Amino acid sequence: MTSDILLQNFERYNERHQLFSHDDKILLTVSGGVDSMVMLSLFVQSGYNVGVAHCNFCLRGDESDEDEATVAREAEMLGVPIYNRRFNTTEEMERTGESMEMAARRLRYDWFEELCHEHGYTVIAIAHHVDDSIETFFINLLRGTGLRGLTGIHRQRGKIIRPLMFASRKEILEYAVAHKIPFREDSSNRSTKYLRNKIRLGLVPMIREINPSFTALMRGNLYRLTDAQRFIDAAIGKIKAQCIETRDGEERICTERIDGDFPRDFVIYEILNSSYGFKGDVVDNLCKALSQGSTGQRFYSREYVAYIDRGDITIERIGEQDDCSMEVTMQDLRSYCGNSVLYYTHTDIDNISEYNAPPEVAFLDEAKLHYPLTLRRWRDGDTFIPFGMCGRKKVGDYLTDCKVSPTQRNRQFVLESDGEIVWVVGRRTDDRFRVNDRTERILKITKETL
Repeated sequence: MTSDILLQNFERYNERHQLFSHDDKILLTVSGGVDSMVMLSLFVQSGYNVGVAHCNFCLRGDESDEDEATVAREAEMLGVPIYNRRFNTTEEMERTGESMEMAARRLRYDWFEELCHEHGYTVIAIAHHVDDSIETFFINLLRGTGLRGLTGIHRQRGKIIRPLMFASRKEILEYAVAHKIPFREDSSNRSTKYLRNKIRLGLVPMIREINPSFTALMRGNLYRLTDAQRFIDAAIGKIKAQCIETRDGEERICTERIDGDFPRDFVIYEILNSSYGFKGDVVDNLCKALSQGSTGQRFYSREYVAYIDRGDITIERIGEQDDCSMEVTMQDLRSYCGNSVLYYTHTDIDNISEYNAPPEVAFLDEAKLHYPLTLRRWRDGDTFIPFGMCGRKKVGDYLTDCKVSPTQRNRQFVLESDGEIVWVVGRRTDDRFRVNDRTERILKITKETL
């Protein structure tokens, strides 16, 4: 594709999907990378009313500062308003307990909203492209997902737009070189410790060897999958109107009203996932319990609890007093708690080369555990023996010592075995369950923020 064609396709893509107009005031989020710098060029050449927002998360030293300077010079040369903000991301992570990715995401999107409010921007443009969407497809596929997770990255959600979703990384780079657009490359993009980079640098090139037209093929696949999901969403909307009742703040799915010709479990998944945020394997367990005629068992998403009552499913918001208690068996691969997911790996000690794990990873001596384990919110009176210590300590006092914010305290979970806390999740294990020279089998638990 020539550089001129990229500009033409940019304009055609917007005409087709009507993401923005010349009446909009558009905030361009520009990191300094090739994608966002090309996006800036395309908008300016097309004559739109734009401003540039750049976030410096102060995580890569001089690299971060050079990114900031590159964006500022280009915006000034093009005569575009530039807004820059520096964030102490590390301090924010310590304050909230969030991962680096989650903290940075929240900080930048909150700031973008501030800029829109202060300066009248009506649209926020993000420079994701079709290769990003393909990588997201594989990330979700490998982690387990429904159809919605296979549709890639949405081109629009509210005032957030992604106007480069028609273009590939190669096409964008060719345009930048042809037009001598300056850009910076984040050195972390070459690290294969991140799943996205493993897919980008390893899996996708292997597939392209098999089919050189892979990007164009996947672009069409993602369009079709998105259309299929839109069709499903419309159908589920009509089913919801027929089978959901609302009473006293509770919503009830009357399962007998679901047409017998429809796959019941799929309909339940679509309702619970799209409207209440329940994950696929949680819904699988709920549907299994429903088929077995169980009643009273509780299933959790981040904000809601669902339970089976006489063959129907009742959903309500999680109350402050609800401890979100759930069982963890040896067969479970993961559990969801609050805004996090825990992944479980059972392994021999010989397979572990490094025990100096970060707080998000726990190594437990499996012989000392009694299944099922219990995962729940912490409560007053909970105690444990912090790793490396001898005496008991109240979990509440430990969280105070760690300067955990009130919001994060409310989201804190603990993992129990026979009523004894084995891990204050994402923070510290109990010394009694530590790995030692007599350990043979290990339960490794990895916490990831959703």
